[in-house]
Amino acid sequence: MIDRRILLASVASLLGLAAFRWLRASPAQAAEKFEIEKTDAEWRAQLTPQQYEILRKQGTERPGSSPLLKEHRKGIFACAGCDLPLFSSDTKYESGTGWPSFYQPLENAVGTTQDRAYGMVRTEVHCRRCGGHLGHVFDDGPKPTGLRYCMDGFALVFHPATPSAT
Repeated sequence: MIDRRILLASVASLLGLAAFRWLRASPAQAAEKFEIEKTDAEWRAQLTPQQYEILRKQGTERPGSSPLLKEHRKGIFACAGCDLPLFSSDTKYESGTGWPSFYQPLENAVGTTQDRAYGMVRTEVHCRRCGGHLGHVFDDGPKPTGLRYCMDGFALVFHPATPSAT
């Protein structure tokens, strides 16, 4: 006969394993195919260690550490992995979070997936072309969208607008 303690311990272990699998983040790269796909070695060779950790391993930067936080010139913020234009400077705003924030991406620039890391459910934002993790989107942003795309600055590169010829 099975000892009650062994049975309870076994059930608790199985539930713990199931909960751990549910709480883990599910990277966008595993869920879908992207136009640009590279090996892990190719990404490591192309990106800085910090960019690799954010874009390919769903990491994040310390709040306030990105130089793009204070970028206020006109231009385009693009993916640091594949240079796809993602956000216009016209949609950037100061959210007070310590990360560059935008209220709207460019059309057909980003994708989203459910992120269950850290015991909560969030909406992860990734580059639609290479699948690089960019940050998360929240519903506490300004008008007109009410959204806050809270992006890791090291996942982005900035391309200033060219001055118009006058």
